[in-house]
Amino acid sequence: MAGKKKSLCEKCTGLCCRYLALPIETPEDKQDYDDIRWYLCHKSITVFVEDGEWYINIMNKCKYLSEKDYHCKIYDKRPRICRKYNHKDCDFAEGEYDYDLEFTSDTQMDEYIKIKFGSKKAGKRKPKRRKKGKKKK
Repeated sequence: MAGKKKSLCEKCTGLCCRYLALPIETPEDKQDYDDIRWYLCHKSITVFVEDGEWYINIMNKCKYLSEKDYHCKIYDKRPRICRKYNHKDCDFAEGEYDYDLEFTSDTQMDEYIKIKFGSKKAGKRKPKRRKKGKKKK
């Protein structure tokens, strides 16, 4: 009888249980991008685009991931999302992601906004200055 094939989970530290990646609406205007910049002002948040779809990535481990052996403490009662997780998408096996775009800070998004929409910040206008000595008629 051939030996039992070990799953990648036996070698992993629960990488898939250490974050939430949730779809967000695709930004359409400067204000939408500035709202995403707000997400990025928070700790442990990134935003990425994969196959044209936008996601917020929240790095926060599941409370049921054992730090002792990296197994699920509620495996038999785990949520449907966990049960449906496909090992072909495993973070341990796949290596680096090939995102269309990835933002890891609000300053990155601010630079992206400047490039996409021009150098003015979202929602702010520069006041016009009058030349000294000239009166407005």
